[in-house]
Amino acid sequence: MTDVYNEPRVFQGGKHKPYPHEERGSERGRAKDPVRFLQGIYQRARERQIAYETVRILRKRVIECYRREGVNHYDLCKGPVEEFYNVIIQNDHGQLHPKYENLELRTNPSNLLSGKGETK
Repeated sequence: MTDVYNEPRVFQGGKHKPYPHEERGSERGRAKDPVRFLQGIYQRARERQIAYETVRILRKRVIECYRREGVNHYDLCKGPVEEFYNVIIQNDHGQLHPKYENLELRTNPSNLLSGKGETK
């Protein structure tokens, strides 16, 4: 059975703090503190996945509303559509970000893995 008639699930926990960001060192691209570096990478991946799932859930709500309301969806589905729209126009919705020394890393995280974000 679908979740159409169930109450939406809500996270009831507290707030999380981002791990401190660790830049890569200049010696062959190795991080100065590998543990902190990996914690930051993993946290960014988790936060990105949560953002994807949030968009997926909101999209599912919009589709269900369209199917449930039929031709009246223009009037009766404004709430879910506005919520979905407000989330998808934001970049990195709800993600925790550490304070980057190099802002280019925040805009293009693939630089972390390619070694372009090295500090000297």
